[in-house]
Amino acid sequence: MRWTVIPKKCDKILVRGVNWLGDAVMTMPALRALRKASPGSKISILLKPSVSPLFEHDPVVDEVIPYTEEYRGVSGRLKLASLLRSRNFCRAFLFQNALDAAVITFLAGIPERIGYSRDGRRLLLSDAVPFDQQARDLHHIDYYLNLLAKAGVAAESSRPWITLQPEERVAARERLKGLKRPVIALNPGAAYGSSKRWPPERFAALADRVLQETGGSIVIFGGPSERSIADEIEGKILLPGADTAVHFHDDGRLLNLAGRTTVRELAALIAESDLLVTNDSGPMHIGYAVRTPLVAIFGSTSARHTGPVGKGNMVISSQVDCAPCLERTCRRGDLKCMDLISAEEVFAAVRKLLNRERAVFFDRDGTLCRDAHYLSRMEDFEIFPEIGALHALKEKGFKLIGVTNQSGIARGRVDENFVRTVNDIFLTRYGFDGFYYCPHHPDEHCSCRKPEPGMLLDARVDHHIDLKRSFVVGDKEVDMLLAQAVGATGIHVSTGQEDHAPSAGLTASGLAEVARVING
Repeated sequence: MRWTVIPKKCDKILVRGVNWLGDAVMTMPALRALRKASPGSKISILLKPSVSPLFEHDPVVDEVIPYTEEYRGVSGRLKLASLLRSRNFCRAFLFQNALDAAVITFLAGIPERIGYSRDGRRLLLSDAVPFDQQARDLHHIDYYLNLLAKAGVAAESSRPWITLQPEERVAARERLKGLKRPVIALNPGAAYGSSKRWPPERFAALADRVLQETGGSIVIFGGPSERSIADEIEGKILLPGADTAVHFHDDGRLLNLAGRTTVRELAALIAESDLLVTNDSGPMHIGYAVRTPLVAIFGSTSARHTGPVGKGNMVISSQVDCAPCLERTCRRGDLKCMDLISAEEVFAAVRKLLNRERAVFFDRDGTLCRDAHYLSRMEDFEIFPEIGALHALKEKGFKLIGVTNQSGIARGRVDENFVRTVNDIFLTRYGFDGFYYCPHHPDEHCSCRKPEPGMLLDARVDHHIDLKRSFVVGDKEVDMLLAQAVGATGIHVSTGQEDHAPSAGLTASGLAEVARVING
């Protein structure tokens, strides 16, 4: 069939999503690009119920259509096709590679059906994108973006981001509150097969090192089918001072949650953990999509195609001639690719990624300087005279980090170079360690626009910051919600637009009082 650039607007777009958690995470940048390229269009995504929770509250998706068991078999497929036909979709993007996706959208009468030409479905597609060597070599995130690009959609790259609600973060924080920090999460399972699983005894040995040398705690995650693996690890862990293996505890050092979480609870709990150690699995992809630093252990699979993306991640694999084999089980029977990875090697990576520094994050306009409403000229730039008091925080070991929403850039009201110039003044003259800004329009629903915590999560990696021991200072409620999102303490200052912020943990009249409050 033809392969063309999509010529016209479509008001109702269907996306056939993928069936595995990790794959679903890797489609998120493509969904975001599709949303940005299709303003005003309704985007619906057809998904298995096991995957659909990832897209709850996702602002780039308007509707999730559950692909439930009632659509099994020929009669079920016809029923689903009839349902989709009634929705009058004008275009379908098939992220799923299977023949089934093409059959259903063909039977639904959707005029434009765009997907990779593979799995014997070329004749069922209106726009068949070549599944060539270039596509095969791509990381899977780029694989889905490439599908859009080849179909004429502006496929702007981004990192996956799972949108969590404030109440989900708070509930996860409450669930982990009895654990001593740092909280190291272990994910020892992998639904694909045993060839992707680091041995349970190695996870237990790693947990021993964490408990003995970091002063922190361990939380174990996994699905219902992986509870036996988690229980085996739990039984092999020796707590400091214990003579025998110990089991489930409430003493603040060990928590086994395998089989006891929903998908969204798991995402929030991983987000609340300080670090994740994981096999190549769905939770690994969730880990980097909530920006939790992670150590990923790869055996039979390829990190080049499915490895974690973004900052603050490390991949550990062994150099054996048979890897990556992509097999579910080891044909040689020795699983050498995993056996060669020691607990000591993984613990060294854990130590490298753990964050210990404290920081104070400052909003800019209305907190550090007068809010000029889309500050765009130097003559309107007025730094508050009390800024010198912040030096006392540096003396106490705090890092000073600026975080500011600058949607004026996307709106065309502020020059981005001007924003950088102003931010650099705080770096060069006032001893700030970093300054982050979000240039996006609110309609882009990015991960960095406050109160979403993307800027703080990037700063955590760049400056080794322990967010739970840090502060966020601002003149608006959105700054206090930002503090709440990461478990930091919010301090509201009355120097800007809002006299009151309901979510503030503390209040201060200005920067001098901020320094006194933090330093005690």
